[in-house]
Amino acid sequence: MTSYDIIRKPIITEKSMSGIADKKYTFEVAIKANKLQIKQAVEEIFGVKVDKVSTQIVMGKNKRMGANEGKRADWKKAVVTLKSDSKTIAFFDGMA
Repeated sequence: MTSYDIIRKPIITEKSMSGIADKKYTFEVAIKANKLQIKQAVEEIFGVKVDKVSTQIVMGKNKRMGANEGKRADWKKAVVTLKSDSKTIAFFDGMA
């Protein structure tokens, strides 16, 4: 599994944007990835120093369309905190 397979996409919400001032960035990650793999992937892709990684499994919602019922897929969210002497992630700079 490569670093780009582990980090799927950034999560851009009002709550995740408020964490950028504290050097906390939120990503959707592969559901089987562990904290060490996530840390190494973020350091490799963005060239930063990671201090801490917090993960959470987000359960998919039950949805229905008429008589058909289904469920959205479960996914994993990771909040990555950078070290105080690390540079910021350039992708998020213009958004905050």
